[in-house]
Amino acid sequence: MTPAAALPRTPSLRLDGKSALVVGASSGIGQAAAVALAEAGAQVTLAARSIDRLGQTVEALRLMGLTATSLALDVQDTEATGRAIEACPPFDVLVNSAGLARHGPALETTLADFDAVMGINVRGAYFVTRAVAQKLVAAKRPGSLINISSQMAHVGGIDRAVYSATKHAVEGFTKSMAIEWGRHGIRVNTICPTFIRTPLAEQTFANPERVRWIEEKIKLGRMGELEDIMGPVTFLASDAAAMITGSALMVDGGWTAD
Repeated sequence: MTPAAALPRTPSLRLDGKSALVVGASSGIGQAAAVALAEAGAQVTLAARSIDRLGQTVEALRLMGLTATSLALDVQDTEATGRAIEACPPFDVLVNSAGLARHGPALETTLADFDAVMGINVRGAYFVTRAVAQKLVAAKRPGSLINISSQMAHVGGIDRAVYSATKHAVEGFTKSMAIEWGRHGIRVNTICPTFIRTPLAEQTFANPERVRWIEEKIKLGRMGELEDIMGPVTFLASDAAAMITGSALMVDGGWTAD
């Protein structure tokens, strides 16, 4: 008979003693990620351009008995973002959820829209991830860095040429960073949601034709909810995902299965 002490034990999903930075935390997926990490025991810093909206979320978390602070951060300003992160202690966990979408036919793409979406989704995400990693490497600490990508990083979509391009780019630099920083114990992964009910998706959900297209693609037969992202975020941040890096965790209801 095998003694209980000899059996393997499930790694903890708890994040007690960990510090986490969630960028784009004023609403939607970022806000949900911040709640999930705080509920798992992390000390969470919520970052976004809108400090007022962040304050409301921070206060709500504190009323729940959780640890949270806010940080004004505009990822479009790379130098200011770098300085802000440099001034903080190292973060054990990063969830980068800042994002922008300006959907439209590829034939009608403007340079202004292209540059705006690329600037936040690619340039901003890249340098936020780098800044957090630099602090971890300097402190000789491991970490888990999570970029919120999209199912559109693995497929194409109607009116989504620019958005899809940015998310494909996020997958590319995430994999390369994972390769480079693995020796430092730093894991880098993406979460790839399908359409989630957030303010960012309101325009799409208001179009009956788009809704039909979405429902045909999602094999589970429903839209995604914010709660569908919270478990995957906690998992990738925790020791339960200690051997996972350079990977894309699909939270797409089966959209990309065929």
